[in-house]
Amino acid sequence: MSGSTLKTCGNKKYHCTVELTLQIIGGKWKPIIIYHLGRDGTLRFCELKRTIPNITQKMLTQQLRELEADNIVHREVYAQVPPRVEYSLTPTGESVLPVVHQLCEWGRMYEEAMAGLVREHAEAV
Repeated sequence: MSGSTLKTCGNKKYHCTVELTLQIIGGKWKPIIIYHLGRDGTLRFCELKRTIPNITQKMLTQQLRELEADNIVHREVYAQVPPRVEYSLTPTGESVLPVVHQLCEWGRMYEEAMAGLVREHAEAV
């Protein structure tokens, strides 16, 4: 059995494209950020933070920087006082929306299935 070949894409090292995909859009917060930018369009930092109340400011900043570095999110800085910064999806970011929507749909189906199991268990008891 031969080992898989290590590939490189930018600064990412991976053995398969699933691994690469998860490096770019995986984790707890990135799919949620992508979802909200896809649903709501361009958002300022504080608006994005408001839509994701459990994320810390530090984590949101870090995740946005990573998504920007991977060309998923565009950061637009307006030279005014106070400075205004807006975030939006790039075309590459928009191309991942069907995947995020599929995750959302799977979550709905899982939620319903689990609710059904709980009801069945309650009726059996």
